[in-house]
Amino acid sequence: QVQLVESGGGLVQAGGSLRLSCAASGPISNLYAMSWYRQAPGKERELVAGIGTFGSTHYTDSVKGRFTISRDTGKNTVFLQMNSLKPEDTAVYYCNIEIGLRTYWGQGTQVAVSS
Repeated sequence: QVQLVESGGGLVQAGGSLRLSCAASGPISNLYAMSWYRQAPGKERELVAGIGTFGSTHYTDSVKGRFTISRDTGKNTVFLQMNSLKPEDTAVYYCNIEIGLRTYWGQGTQVAVSS
């Protein structure tokens, strides 16, 4: 069973930075995509950033230029560097991994940005 463990969330003031990590373990092939989603209270879960099998990245418009997704393939870990944080970035952040037709989710890590 594939497992994902996120870390790095916390409370930060507006304009600050956080770096989230997500480590995957279990039967993982070399071909997979990983993404970060977030869900704010009362809102639907939304895609924040993703990194494809061969390293291509994409971001939702609201985080472009502020967030950077990266991965350490050897360690099956994906990172989300979040700079210039805003109060509207407050949410639970989840990572997921897509392996073939299967998707697995982590338990989430809370990010809170104070104004």
